[in-house]
Amino acid sequence: MKDLAETLEDMLRARGNKAHAEQMSRYMKGHFQFFGIKTPERREIEKEFFQKYGILKEPFNEEFVLALWEKPQREFQMAAIDYIEKYLKKLGKEDIYLMEKLITSKSWWDSVDTLAQKPVGTIVFKHRELIPELVERWAVSENMWLRRTAIIFQLKYKSETDEALLYRYITLNAGSKEFFIQKGIGWALREYSKTCPECVKAFIQRHSLAPLSVREGSKYLT
Repeated sequence: MKDLAETLEDMLRARGNKAHAEQMSRYMKGHFQFFGIKTPERREIEKEFFQKYGILKEPFNEEFVLALWEKPQREFQMAAIDYIEKYLKKLGKEDIYLMEKLITSKSWWDSVDTLAQKPVGTIVFKHRELIPELVERWAVSENMWLRRTAIIFQLKYKSETDEALLYRYITLNAGSKEFFIQKGIGWALREYSKTCPECVKAFIQRHSLAPLSVREGSKYLT
């Protein structure tokens, strides 16, 4: 898989744009290097790569994901996530540990939020036993990104949301001063308010939440 990762690197590097790279790095607070390839173009390169090398016809390959994750330019982590998304329906319970590793390395909102909603959300939905086995630990972890994941992994569950679990994880983290935790709480409440607005309204009224969480969570409430 190292060879395939390096082949993709050659394809990305050839399309790099220095001016865009500088802009993208500034937008991400200087946390990552970039080739300067915007998302639509990057996905066109990925499509060409996947078709040429037939990698999507093979079983899901953790080694390939990790090889991409090790590389410094942010486009590689995004390509790894795009690859993971191609296998959402085939991911198994054991793949949750790869997602935990990715969430806790090279962490920022762009990678964590997609991993939380899609692969983590998909795997946990199919394997609810992972909640007591793993997600409970995430909800109180010292790692902020795992806590954010525990709060937002149900974003796409709609009427299948475990409301009590959502509220408990929010309550456990309501006192956090971390921007990304407060924002995540607001996001989770806002999304669930599309399904049960009165429930969310009552929860916000009964609990002491950060102003940011209340503001974000109340956007769709009247």
